[in-house]
Amino acid sequence: MLLTAELDRLSATDWQPFFAQERAKPYFAELDAFVTAAAAEKTVYPAPENIFAAFRACPASSVRVVILGQDPYHEPGQAMGLSFSVPDGCKAPPSLRNIFKELESEFGSGCAAHTDLTPWAQQGVLLLNTVLTVEQGAANAHASHGWETFTRAALEYTAAAGTAPLAAVLWGKPAQKYAAIFEKAAARRPVLVLESAHPSPLSAYRGFFGSAPFGKVNAFLENNGVSKIDWYLPASATHS
Repeated sequence: MLLTAELDRLSATDWQPFFAQERAKPYFAELDAFVTAAAAEKTVYPAPENIFAAFRACPASSVRVVILGQDPYHEPGQAMGLSFSVPDGCKAPPSLRNIFKELESEFGSGCAAHTDLTPWAQQGVLLLNTVLTVEQGAANAHASHGWETFTRAALEYTAAAGTAPLAAVLWGKPAQKYAAIFEKAAARRPVLVLESAHPSPLSAYRGFFGSAPFGKVNAFLENNGVSKIDWYLPASATHS
């Protein structure tokens, strides 16, 4: 099965205890069968090796920030397994362009020259979608087939792990449904939950622009004795 095979490739990561507990549950077998069948009949994004890229790029022990998206981009060449991120050289989708507008309003022009957000993930930003696969040209095609259960479990696992400060950036109502997971964790670790409108052009002017999430996250981390995130994606940056 496609998902099981991809998780096997990640057996050396510290997410393995989480993967083991979820793949043993009945819903995951059903989800795996659904995605495997869909991929055999249609074009599914992202590529199989990138379905769990968010976990590969950001070890569980490193998570300091969670940025929760909805489902992958559904046009060719876009989805890479990290929420909101597209490969360098790919035109930034509208939501990512608005994220960069907000980033530049906080830190100045020129700080968002790369569309690949891997450098954020490598610093402990878990860039996770609530649904991890999609069919070409069909947004939300894989919603309500089990991914939401998997993502909720991943967020619960993250929130329960350790006592270090944790920030959750929840843009839009679908992401905000998960706020209680982080609020519950505040009993045992410093937690910041930032909620605002989604960066989509349909909603960005209703509270996303001007929300200053990046500076607020860094202030929270530094106030709790943790190094801030370097949000800059300058033209000189390189990705490993």
